[in-house]
Amino acid sequence: MRKLLVVMLAGLFTCGSAYAADTKTDMKKTDAMNPQQTKMKDCNDQAGDKKGDDRKAFMKTCLSAKPAKKESKMAMCNKKTAGMKGDERAKAQSECMKG
Repeated sequence: MRKLLVVMLAGLFTCGSAYAADTKTDMKKTDAMNPQQTKMKDCNDQAGDKKGDDRKAFMKTCLSAKPAKKESKMAMCNKKTAGMKGDERAKAQSECMKG
C-alpha cells in the first residue's frame, strides 16, 4: 500500500513539472514583442553594418527618438478638401473618410 502511494505521488510530481515546462515554452512562443523590443529591433535593422562608436551613437539617437505623430484621418481629409464648398466638399469629405 505504501509503495503504491509513493509511486502515485512520484507520478503526480513528474507530470506536474512536465506540464509547467510546456506552459513556459508555449508562453514564450505566444508573447508578442512589446513596443520597446519592436523599437530596438527596428533601430538594430537600420544600423546595418555600422560598428563601434558610430553604431553606439546611431543606436542612442534612434532609440531616444520619439515616434512620428500620425496625422488623423479627419485632419488629412480636411486638408484635401480645403478649397471646396458646400455639397462638393461634403461629398469629397465622405469619400476621403471611407477610403
